[in-house]
Amino acid sequence: MTPATLTATPRVGRVVNMVSSLPHPTTSAGRDGLAALLARPAQAVVALDFDGTLAEIVPDPEQARAHPGAVAALAALAPQVASVAVVTGRPAGVAVRYGGFAGVPGLEHLVVLGHYGAERWDAVSGTVRAAAPHPGVASVRAELPGFLDRAGAWPGVWIEEKGRAVAVHTRRALDPEGAFEALKGPLGDLATHHGLVLEPGRMVLELRPPGMDKGVALAEYAQEVGAGSVLYAGDDLGDLPAFAAVEKLRSDGTPGLLICSGSSEVPELADRADLSVAGPPGVVGFLTALAEAVRAS
Repeated sequence: MTPATLTATPRVGRVVNMVSSLPHPTTSAGRDGLAALLARPAQAVVALDFDGTLAEIVPDPEQARAHPGAVAALAALAPQVASVAVVTGRPAGVAVRYGGFAGVPGLEHLVVLGHYGAERWDAVSGTVRAAAPHPGVASVRAELPGFLDRAGAWPGVWIEEKGRAVAVHTRRALDPEGAFEALKGPLGDLATHHGLVLEPGRMVLELRPPGMDKGVALAEYAQEVGAGSVLYAGDDLGDLPAFAAVEKLRSDGTPGLLICSGSSEVPELADRADLSVAGPPGVVGFLTALAEAVRAS
């Protein structure tokens, strides 16, 4: 498909000029998804992971902040599409604070699906709605420090409290990959014992309730909104369920575009993406160009 076939509007020349500034999907399904979004933006859901996609991965997750251009790019795009949703494993309120999303003109209808959809913040009300927490998380939270000591956890391995989940990070360890691999099996057993599941990520192992993933959250939200097309961008193994949800939507007739916020650490995601960009700066650049192309269409 050439850029000229991405739209059939009378202003095709102007639109093609704008589309030419967009990175082009490498798959036919991705090109169809982009074409659908440009043709009918008011029916499109643009969904994005936070860490590694809108914000750089940093050694201390509490220091993560949205890329300096992210809010402006989202504010330019959001009024032109059906919805912009941030889908994250973080608590919704934390993502809102670290993203700087509250009170921004143009983001009045932004939604943050936190804890993989267990929490939901919307800019209209400025409040978070949440389901009851899983009791297994509290049990794991109490047991995990002693468990790691008995497992001989490496110096630098640390626990992140995520409210409805608990994560063990190995990025600061002397041998991050070795610590990750050594702890994956024992932490999987611990998760199962407490009725939880283990979700591996980029040098992080997260213990969380079953049925909580970005794919479930995205699919339910797309159905709620009545999405005519769906764009999803992510960077980590935890984004694979969201990729699968978009692939399922495509098989059912809803066009979709999958973007990998490029990382050599997660080739599984890049292999399934329609388009790879260079991390959060690449995502922000794409969103900015997309907002311009939609405005021109």
